[in-house]
Amino acid sequence: MSAALLELGRQVLAAQGFSRLLGTELSAWDERGVRLELAIDDRLSQQNGYVHGGVLAYLADNALTYAGGGALGAAVLTAEIKINYLRPARGTRLIAQGTVLHAGRTQAVCRCEIYARHEGEDRLCAAAQGTIVRAPAPVVSNTRKTDNQD
Repeated sequence: MSAALLELGRQVLAAQGFSRLLGTELSAWDERGVRLELAIDDRLSQQNGYVHGGVLAYLADNALTYAGGGALGAAVLTAEIKINYLRPARGTRLIAQGTVLHAGRTQAVCRCEIYARHEGEDRLCAAAQGTIVRAPAPVVSNTRKTDNQD
């Protein structure tokens, strides 16, 4: 099941335009949790040269939803997220590890730790927690008028 879940997760990540833009990689996803990785470059920095907090929040959000989706076995959305920035992130790579703290039928509370690889050492730079919920069924609507409609 782990290989199939990992392949599904990579397809989902590839369907996310923002994740493609940043070059995010899904390196692990199984019943124990998820690991997302992102190479650090100047495009991700803020004015002091550290990784922008928005990038860390994006990684946390994705790691939390992958962890929750694995536990709930369904399409999911983030209901809420809280992040603590523990130290400025710098280095060559970000690694986000997400796990499930508790899962019920319709929601999961998940945790994420983000590490920045700097000079060969992984340093904890942020921690997040969030509630992940099953996504409602998609609404199909065709509200666009054609030339033949009044």
